[in-house]
Amino acid sequence: MSENEIVNATPESEQAEEKQERTPFDQFLYHQRRAMEEVSKAINALLPEGFKTHGAEAHKEFQSGMKVLLEAAIAEVEKIARRAEKAAEEGGEEGEERPSTTGKVKVKVQVE
Repeated sequence: MSENEIVNATPESEQAEEKQERTPFDQFLYHQRRAMEEVSKAINALLPEGFKTHGAEAHKEFQSGMKVLLEAAIAEVEKIARRAEKAAEEGGEEGEERPSTTGKVKVKVQVE
């Protein structure tokens, strides 16, 4: 018996128990996952090797570009947060609380 046969050899009773433990929905998901794997292999077999190579490189470049963009956005958000914290600290040191306003125009409220 070869090494692969030993590894893959499981008693039928264990396989039957595994199938019984899975719910019908789990079995459905298993078969759908296997179907998608096979479709992926079929499409992969249709594509030329050069397409796969260039597609993989394009994917890497896209990821690199997105990483740079996200890191720049994070840096800007952190910069704005530091500025806001600094402004809050400077405003808080004076000890003056600014009154709540509705803007430059005062609004009269009638209370009955």
